Amino acid sequence: MIATLTAMSSTGESSIEIAPAQLARWLEGEPAPEVIDVRETHERQAGHIDGTRHVSMNDLMGAAASVARDRAVVFYCRVGGRSLMAAQAFRAAGFDAYTMAGGLLQWAAEGRPLVPDGGHVADH
Repeated sequence: MIATLTAMSSTGESSIEIAPAQLARWLEGEPAPEVIDVRETHERQAGHIDGTRHVSMNDLMGAAASVARDRAVVFYCRVGGRSLMAAQAFRAAGFDAYTMAGGLLQWAAEGRPLVPDGGHVADH
């Protein structure tokens, strides 16, 4: 059985975008979603969400077979543009896929932690 996370828009329809606070709650649940950082390697090294997987946007389609289909997948990037494209493509392929609205900039602006210690959101 596929565990589905439901993000509702203001119209009550399932939304592809989730807020950082929603992702933080989902990460504490079972089963937690798979969270994939689609930024470039130098961006990832500067700072990222602990426990997430890194697959750069250029490598994402080649890695699709390694993404679990039995749980939701949430993509994130710096501001949300690249991760939205990834979530749309994965939804079209039948995944329960989402993007974190506002990206890592929003996550950090809300005071959520980044790793490594002292991590920051890198420029593109």
